[in-house]
Amino acid sequence: MNAEVAGTEGYDEHAVELVAWWQQLSFTDRPKQVLQLFPQLPSLIIDIGAGIGVDAAGLAALGHKVVAVEPVAALRESGRQLHPSPNIEWVTDALPSLGTLMPRVGTFDLVLLSAVWMHLDEGERRRGMARVCALLRESGRIIMSLRHGPVPDGRRMFPVTSKETSELAAKEGLRCILELHAQSVQQRNRAQGVTWTHLAFEK
Repeated sequence: MNAEVAGTEGYDEHAVELVAWWQQLSFTDRPKQVLQLFPQLPSLIIDIGAGIGVDAAGLAALGHKVVAVEPVAALRESGRQLHPSPNIEWVTDALPSLGTLMPRVGTFDLVLLSAVWMHLDEGERRRGMARVCALLRESGRIIMSLRHGPVPDGRRMFPVTSKETSELAAKEGLRCILELHAQSVQQRNRAQGVTWTHLAFEK
């Protein structure tokens, strides 16, 4: 499936390396301003582009129910093995269409998009925002991170800005409640000049 899904280029081929690298990360490797925006009470969360499930596992351990969406089979299967939990449901789907998930319109308290948005081109981001917003309940939130910096060999990435992203969200009736710029928590990325913008929106 991976070759047909825009943005997954390079992930299946380097899955072994990526799984080993991502296992060193934690759900709490985020600025405290971002962590404070996650639901405090048990909630229904969708993690789009879940990778090996680091975030999904962290959220499930806090009592949340998580739908982990990952189009790359090698990453999805690694996630199932590394983070077995009755609170995590793994789904094969991808932006911008999210065709499998669209019957769940208005279902989720939180949509999480970590290091995903830069894989979509301008048109895909526009369609993707509409799809993502449709999954949110009233008063639900989107928490997302935008990657800035050199593109790794073999990957498909595009420049993304907080301004464009906020404008797309506003057109879907969301208001921005956080914009935070930060260095990468990973030393290898910092050395390459990678930075991040953390954004949060509320419906």
